[in-house]
Amino acid sequence: MNDIISIDKQYVANTYNRFPLELVNGKGSKVYDKYGKEYIDMGSGIGVTAFGIADNEWATAVAEQAGKLQHMSNLYYTKPGAMLAKALCEKTGLKKVFFSNSGAEANECAIKVARKWAAENKGEDCYKIVTLQNSFHGRTITTLAATGQDHFHKLFKPLTDGFVHTPANDIDALKKTIAKTRVAAVMFECVQGEGGVIALDHEFVKAIYDLSKEHNFLIIVDEVQTGNGRTGKFYGYMNYGINPDIVTTAKGLGGGLPIGAAILGDRVENVLGFGDHGSTYGGNPVCAAGALNVINRIDSTLLDDVAKKSEYIFKTLQNADGIEGVSGMGLMIGIKTAKPASEVVKAAMEKGVLCLTAKDKVRLLPALNIPFEDLKKAIDIIKEVAK
Repeated sequence: MNDIISIDKQYVANTYNRFPLELVNGKGSKVYDKYGKEYIDMGSGIGVTAFGIADNEWATAVAEQAGKLQHMSNLYYTKPGAMLAKALCEKTGLKKVFFSNSGAEANECAIKVARKWAAENKGEDCYKIVTLQNSFHGRTITTLAATGQDHFHKLFKPLTDGFVHTPANDIDALKKTIAKTRVAAVMFECVQGEGGVIALDHEFVKAIYDLSKEHNFLIIVDEVQTGNGRTGKFYGYMNYGINPDIVTTAKGLGGGLPIGAAILGDRVENVLGFGDHGSTYGGNPVCAAGALNVINRIDSTLLDDVAKKSEYIFKTLQNADGIEGVSGMGLMIGIKTAKPASEVVKAAMEKGVLCLTAKDKVRLLPALNIPFEDLKKAIDIIKEVAK
């Protein structure tokens, strides 16, 4: 028996509604199924393969480290993790990094830091974290509680206590929530990815920042999907001119290997002490070597290119037949189509383009360095099938 789809259905937990497509290899922004059919990848593994499939520089960095030291516990020092932490702090101006294995774990760390900081600085009764309706912060019991979408909660209650949800882009509601809540932190995504690729208003983010000074709470920015060049800046919050206390990241950080990070600013850099938190695999040398290669290649030239590609997509798709709207930022784009998004994604796949969905939208998260000719071809096909 060598039918991979049948084997998968028999032995893998049925948590994914997979497409009937077995992919076997790829290069850059092109992947191939077992029959040799070519597809342009406009999803990058949900924003993970920042420099595309089988990127030579990334693969070399990973392979070289795997041949030296693939893992040691965090009882010892290893170079890749230390150098990656240094690079992240230098690029953000933040002070310390805790490494984990995923975005949900990075968010768990941020929540723990915020609660300990608040207990020490505002009292043990101050532990609530305000998040936004329509947000998504992970699938653990605690990050599900942080997520502001009820349908994720239904089957897993009771969830962790201590989260309050307020509408995105509603400053008055935000002020009222903060006025009646003992707030440890406000946590948000600059672009709500799983919520439909919706960017927060600049005025709303500024209001969060101003209120944090007035009421002395922390700002946590969840950059799991928006980070590492995705929005046209190194991190999404840099589009808004604010300085967060904690930034969480994963996905594109590792370029294809599992790694997450909580990056801690001045006010919280020393909140975690010995024994307060830990991770067996956090800062794994192979994952860190891959991430360091990714981070060191996100420069102004690449970010300018991301912005130009984003502008092309917006201009090409806005007002096109069958397209009702385009949202997002950088190369994190949502397309509202007249047809159901699932139908558009299926039709695009049949014509050799792999897209994603987010709520009722077609979602695009191509590699940051996708060649323009591949991007143009993919966008033309999406326009065609959306009519």
